Amino acid sequence: ANGLTFCTGSYGTRADNDIVAMVKEFADRIHFAHLRNITIEDDGSFHEAEHLEGGTDMAHVILALMQEEARRRREGRADWRIPMRPDHGHLLADDIGKTRLNPGYSLIGRLKGLAELRGIMRAIERFELA
Repeated sequence: ANGLTFCTGSYGTRADNDIVAMVKEFADRIHFAHLRNITIEDDGSFHEAEHLEGGTDMAHVILALMQEEARRRREGRADWRIPMRPDHGHLLADDIGKTRLNPGYSLIGRLKGLAELRGIMRAIERFELA
């Protein structure tokens, strides 16, 4: 079936986009999520922010996606999972000076983002969906 790959960073570049509301509105059509955050400057320019910083409320984005997963699972759908991945990790000390490193895709920076996002997921499972 057709669906959306929802990138929180891409949609977050417009200050007037309510990312959490957008996730809720299109939840039944989201099949994959890129989770990244950005900060918008006063002049409208933007830059990457850490996954739990920036203008997007990542905890509520993840909550909405997990609630959609739970709804799909209750319906008995085989495709109930919405894969989510941290996008554009920050360059951390261990990554500095390494060759063949693609900007935004440092190993340790992305692992840090993944750990933070998985922490939110585990907390939601424990307190919201338990």
